[in-house]
Amino acid sequence: MPLPRRPRAVLRPAALRRAPRRSTRHRLAADAGLLAVAAAFALPLVWLVLSSLDTEATLRVRLPAAPSLRNFSAVLTDEITFTPMLNSLLICGGATLLTVVCAALAAYPLSRHRSRFSRPYLLTILFATCLPVTAVMVPVYALFVRVDLVDTRYGTALFLATAQLPFAIWLMKNFMDGVPKVLEEAAWTDGASWTQTLLRVILPLMGPGVAVVAVYTFLMMWGNFFVPFMLLLSPEQLPASVSILTFFGNYGAVAFGELAAFSILYSTPVLVMYLLVSRRLGGGFALGGAVKG
Repeated sequence: MPLPRRPRAVLRPAALRRAPRRSTRHRLAADAGLLAVAAAFALPLVWLVLSSLDTEATLRVRLPAAPSLRNFSAVLTDEITFTPMLNSLLICGGATLLTVVCAALAAYPLSRHRSRFSRPYLLTILFATCLPVTAVMVPVYALFVRVDLVDTRYGTALFLATAQLPFAIWLMKNFMDGVPKVLEEAAWTDGASWTQTLLRVILPLMGPGVAVVAVYTFLMMWGNFFVPFMLLLSPEQLPASVSILTFFGNYGAVAFGELAAFSILYSTPVLVMYLLVSRRLGGGFALGGAVKG
């Protein structure tokens, strides 16, 4: 005799209505959280743009009563903008170039040659990235005084490059691991040396990786205030990251309009650099068809 089948559970109409409402509430809560985060990032940018056009700007976000470019004309001088911006370009540009070159030379043997010392070396580099700059500034300053590198742009660039080198090596090695080794072997078969292989085979194929390292390194150096503030003493050699102090007067007085205008000009080189390498960043590794068979 067949056993009676159990009746299937039938959802009540109230339960059917409750499930969509719950998912809708979760989605609305997530959207509200994202909007709050977006507002937290967008509000300072809105204040920056509006205050740069307001001659009587304050910390409040408000539309300027009479929009004017007077703040920009006030900061576009040799002493306030042009000379510090040139110093920043020389210091950060030279340090970025030195960092990328040294990172490529250090990442090549770590990526291509296996050794029992590779892992301890990489862990040491990782530990070096965790050290704050303030922890090593006192001995570095004493060393720079002895070797006569204090108050020099090239000495500041050398220290900035050294500070960013550990993380740059990590990034460069990870990108270099993505290049097939058979391409190097083919170049060696044709008689190329390891320097020619690195310059003509590996680095062109990992162009996006080199661009990422260059942009990240330049960005971290461009916003560095503490290192040039400690190592540079002459006002004519200070970069823009330090000359921004000129907008902060005594007793808490701040020229908010000129500060906003200078901040927009100060962020322009980083945006221009990113736009120049954006195609390389989005292009990916062009390895398609490089390896046959």
